Amino acid sequence: MTETRHGYLVLADISGYTSYLAQVELEHAHEILTDLLETIVGQFKQALTISKLEGDAVFANVDEEKLPRPETLLELIENTYLAFRRRRDGSQRATTCTCRACQSMGTLELKFFVHHGDYIVQNISGIRELVGSDVNLAHRLMKNHIAENTGWNAYALFTRTAMECIGLQLDGLHSQDETYEHLGTVQTRTFNLIPRYEALISAQRVAVPLEQADVITIHEFNAPLSQVWDWTMDIQKRNQSMGEMGHWKIISRNNGRTGAGAKNHCSHGKGASTETILDWRPFEYATAETAEGSAIFREMTLFTSLDEGGRTRVETRIKMLKPAPLFIARLMVKMEFRKTNPYKMWFSRIEELLEKEKNI
Repeated sequence: MTETRHGYLVLADISGYTSYLAQVELEHAHEILTDLLETIVGQFKQALTISKLEGDAVFANVDEEKLPRPETLLELIENTYLAFRRRRDGSQRATTCTCRACQSMGTLELKFFVHHGDYIVQNISGIRELVGSDVNLAHRLMKNHIAENTGWNAYALFTRTAMECIGLQLDGLHSQDETYEHLGTVQTRTFNLIPRYEALISAQRVAVPLEQADVITIHEFNAPLSQVWDWTMDIQKRNQSMGEMGHWKIISRNNGRTGAGAKNHCSHGKGASTETILDWRPFEYATAETAEGSAIFREMTLFTSLDEGGRTRVETRIKMLKPAPLFIARLMVKMEFRKTNPYKMWFSRIEELLEKEKNI
């Protein structure tokens, strides 16, 4: 029996491609489109299931139970746009071709359309397709009046239903109603991707270089990167996986979102620590500074997708900053981690919980 599923329906559409195609050489235009679509698909596959390539658009979905931290979807969209812009702009800078297709690729932009609803996965002759009224609505969202009312060419549009499911209060949202035949009036919430892109590329990168790390822990998980990211970065997931090793709670968030400046508190045994996020690059790495008594250390956690997305490598690098004399603090933490590495224990516990998720 076919089962109705509930989750997010996501479309990424390369806008301006139709007019671009009408004015340029077909062969190079096709190569450029293929390259950009591969970039989008590569990002989407970290958390979503690709349903279909639709010309200059990518249609994907994720069941809601597979996305317990909905903020991940916002991060994925922002990272996909960032990757798109890097690829588009980098290709244009690198090309020596003087054809109109190569010289005009900078006119291409990217828009996202997100809805939350019901759908059925239909398989006919090996072809997988999503069907349902909400699937139709997700596609109809591509026909809207956002650009003419805001002037935005790169944006992420969410139905009100999708935004409520994500559960975040974001600044700078544009609210607008769209009306579609047979579907009625749909309330939408849209944000401009350009300011977010500029903020991401201008944000300071904070790293712990390999040669400066006092302790390095590496673990490979038999799970996709997006799941491993959530299990290590999400506070509720940390509590679930750490057990008696530590209890976490959120101190502060900027507009409800995780990012640079966010603070978390951890109680463990007789001690407590405060973690401040310094650099937040979803699905790539996160760097935080932790104060615990007189000790302060910087920690960088890096994520690498393996085996075409089926497995994930996580590497943590810890660098002691205080107390003085620093060489003693560095020596002590190295000796402590040789005796008992809490990260290995934590990662093993996450591995167990990931395995349980697979079998549910």
